[in-house]
Amino acid sequence: MNASFPATEPTENSSATPDALKLLIAAPRGFCAGVDRAIEIVERAIRKYGAPVYVRHEIVHNRYVVDSLQAKGAIFVEELDEVPDGVPVIFSAHGVPKAVPEAASARGLDWLDATCPLVSKVHRQAERLIEAGRHILFIGHCGHPEVIGTFGQVPEGTMTLVETVEDVATLNFGPDDSLGFLTQTTLSVDDTAEIIAALKARFPQIHAPRAEDICYATSNRQAAVKAIAPQCDLLLVIGAPNSSNSMRLVEVAERCGTPAHLVQRGSDVDPAWLSGIATLGLTAGASAPEELVREVVDVVARHRRVEEETFVTAEEHMVFKLPRQLAD
Repeated sequence: MNASFPATEPTENSSATPDALKLLIAAPRGFCAGVDRAIEIVERAIRKYGAPVYVRHEIVHNRYVVDSLQAKGAIFVEELDEVPDGVPVIFSAHGVPKAVPEAASARGLDWLDATCPLVSKVHRQAERLIEAGRHILFIGHCGHPEVIGTFGQVPEGTMTLVETVEDVATLNFGPDDSLGFLTQTTLSVDDTAEIIAALKARFPQIHAPRAEDICYATSNRQAAVKAIAPQCDLLLVIGAPNSSNSMRLVEVAERCGTPAHLVQRGSDVDPAWLSGIATLGLTAGASAPEELVREVVDVVARHRRVEEETFVTAEEHMVFKLPRQLAD
């Protein structure tokens, strides 16, 4: 739902038109194919089974999306034991440990897996590395649901988390150890490249995945920010504080020398940010809908006369299949 706001009224002592502000909007931005699929799974499940449908963890990291799905009949819980018997349950796009669907099946629950297929690909890679007798060094952020889900695909003790380049120096492995590495899909492309380089330098024998694990949407959105940030005085990123890919977009802009703010809604935009700037950049993380982009644009337009331009750096046409239970 697009938010609408009344035009800013001139003050009694001034009828001046606000200075023009060039608004440079990154493309691609916002929803990726995995998020589209996850949301559609919840909506179709509600239509098929009727409300309520339970979802373990936020389906994606965006409050607006979660609230919208709650209004349609979704109930979000953190753990499976909060789901009553006899109702469907959906697992979030971030993926879950193997033990979760096993526990759901043991209770006789109908469950649907909304794990992004690109995350599922990492899960399968992890299984193959373990089958080959390798210990996995997993690059990711401690406590992130995707990391928890990936660790839950393999036996305990067969995977070690690496968060920084500094962590590489502390790893207790040697040249004769059989190792492989994988990564979380929503990391900083540049940071991850540095960590991988450090791993390969210290462990030349380490097995690399055939293709990088950082997903196309994360890479594309970071590349778009790199393209527009040098042209901007300020960049706004629409996303949630617990959204890894959104937080990385803020970091990318700042590394380009451009100040950046994370905002969740138009109401988060501080009018003081717009004072004295000529060009404002705008993008959205992979779990932020286009409605919120338009909402932020509307809020900015209350305070400045906006000259909007979209800056396209890539085209995205990825579509993922739905689970067979929901396929038409």
